Amino acid sequence: MTMVSFIVNSKPVTLETDLSRRLLDVLRDDLGLTGTKEGCGEGECGACQVYLDGDLVNSCMVPMANVIGKSVLTIEGFSETEAYRQIEAAYIEEGAVQCGYCIPGMVMATGALLRSNPHPDLEAIKDGLSGNICRCTGYQTIFKAVERASKEEVKK
Repeated sequence: MTMVSFIVNSKPVTLETDLSRRLLDVLRDDLGLTGTKEGCGEGECGACQVYLDGDLVNSCMVPMANVIGKSVLTIEGFSETEAYRQIEAAYIEEGAVQCGYCIPGMVMATGALLRSNPHPDLEAIKDGLSGNICRCTGYQTIFKAVERASKEEVKK
């Protein structure tokens, strides 16, 4: 066990943990941030996506040794931004949410996509969300939601 310090949603965190533990488990079990979901546990579905120093990552694949001194933004923290509110409104308006299990990861991926490409075409949207699996809603309404969100200037 090692003392680990990092930032989560703009707040400093220090805790004792095994450096091989997954960031996903620390977020959910130790910090109570359950918006980040575990889907596959193998980095294939995107349900656990967070930003690590601004980069979109699958938290199920990140050992705590790679988090020391870094900044993590979860869906809970992202939900306090204007970019989130614009994305959320687009998802709601397009009916792009059913069970909601994949949506936190989809929204995080949407935010990353729109930050790097504010006005993506359909192919860029498909590519930007390609690491995310949705079993309920289907991708067409999600793609339309991203397209709708891209029509407005998404704030960072």
